[in-house]
Amino acid sequence: MMLRRLFLAVFLVFAALPAFAVQPDEMLPDPAMEARARALSAELRCMVCQNESIDDSDAPLARDLRLLVRDRIKAGDSDAAVKAFLVARYGDFILLKPPFEWRTIALWTAPFLLLAAGAIGIAVAARRRPAAAAEGLSEAERTKVEEILRRDR
Repeated sequence: MMLRRLFLAVFLVFAALPAFAVQPDEMLPDPAMEARARALSAELRCMVCQNESIDDSDAPLARDLRLLVRDRIKAGDSDAAVKAFLVARYGDFILLKPPFEWRTIALWTAPFLLLAAGAIGIAVAARRRPAAAAEGLSEAERTKVEEILRRDR
């Protein structure tokens, strides 16, 4: 029984690992060029899946983009030139980490602004809440509570 659980745990761990979508026929023969292509592919967003890199995606468009990246590398383009080509074609959205510039300022600052707004909202709500009474019930309140409790019995 213990061996089965161990086997199941190991299986689930390996099943949860990301499966790379790069097919053997896409790979470049030069290991250095292939490493560059893989590094670039990991930085580029799949336009179909949108939350995966083209290196992880099985979408046909991701395959086309992987092949395009490899073609540009074979043609002698630098990594920056390959990215610039794809950004010119698809916009900054193709990059998993868009650059910090005036057009993307809202994208980069929105999480911090929302966090600050939430903290301010909590602080304002805490100040508006009446402070809990430090002392116990008054004699009149105790009498009223005892009367209510007696009625409910």
